[in-house]
Amino acid sequence: MRVKIAIIGAGAIGGYVGAKLALAGEDVTFIVRGANLEVIRKKGMKLIMHDGAEQVAAGVKATDDYAEAGPQDLVILAMKAHQVEAVAKDLPRLLGPETAVVTMQNGIPYWYFHKHGGPLEGSRVQSVDPGGMLSEMIPPWRVIGCVVYPASELVAPGVVRHIEGDRFPLGELDGSISERVTRISECFGKAGFKAPVLDNIRSEIWLKLWGNLTFNPISALAHSTLVDICQYPLSRKLAASMMGEAQEVAHKLGIQFRVTLDKRIAGAEKVGKHKTSMLQDIEAGRAPEIDALVGSVVELGRLTQTPTPHIDTVYALVKLLARTMEEERGQVHLQPLA
Repeated sequence: MRVKIAIIGAGAIGGYVGAKLALAGEDVTFIVRGANLEVIRKKGMKLIMHDGAEQVAAGVKATDDYAEAGPQDLVILAMKAHQVEAVAKDLPRLLGPETAVVTMQNGIPYWYFHKHGGPLEGSRVQSVDPGGMLSEMIPPWRVIGCVVYPASELVAPGVVRHIEGDRFPLGELDGSISERVTRISECFGKAGFKAPVLDNIRSEIWLKLWGNLTFNPISALAHSTLVDICQYPLSRKLAASMMGEAQEVAHKLGIQFRVTLDKRIAGAEKVGKHKTSMLQDIEAGRAPEIDALVGSVVELGRLTQTPTPHIDTVYALVKLLARTMEEERGQVHLQPLA
């Protein structure tokens, strides 16, 4: 039986996931707007794989009307964390009694303390969900956590190029291996993804966040790639200091990292001349994803009474940069001298 799946957002990751699920035979609807909507309606979603092979998911549906899409078996939130609030009020129209929601945002999610246990059980992450609207519109009991490892890019409306990776670890917030998370894992597997069910999805979230909270803002402020940051002694030391502070916060929340700090930095260095997503946003004049990646760790530092002076400083600077860009309606891009 086909699974009825709504993908909210048809960008780099949403387009990739939705196209693969549709090609595997699932009943996929993209919730999109603008040029993406028109192209997908007329031509479907085109996927260009890393080896150059092209596939078109021609049978997908696309709409900007949540009520038209109606209740789904599964909803996949495939946009950046700071974009979720804009769709949250409409999302309940996609929810039936048993609908699960897979969250694919980087950083600390709004649901982090749901079924967390311990003294912070039920706390709200104010930097991500300040008014509690996300928790109200997308109840955490519906959520399956997910960590996104693939890299892809939206090269044109309705056209996604896959760069590398196929891993989407999944997990229930209470760590259980439930029937529903097992079904979703199997659905992803049928589409060609590796989607292991983890008994501690928060540890996996922290492992990815460990690099994102560090290299993203440093790269945005310094206009430098991963290898530049890692090979320049002063920025490498700053990155290590930020990661050390984050590791202390995570440890107080019961998280253990399966790789060492030095190995994590070495992994980033091996990526080479890669511009982080935050640097790409700064250069393009888009609002960067700051609070879920950096501000949330500052907040968790306060909740756990853990000093985070290096993270605090970088957070203040990148927030100021974002505010200046917004006020001036500008972008920041290094231009070569004539």
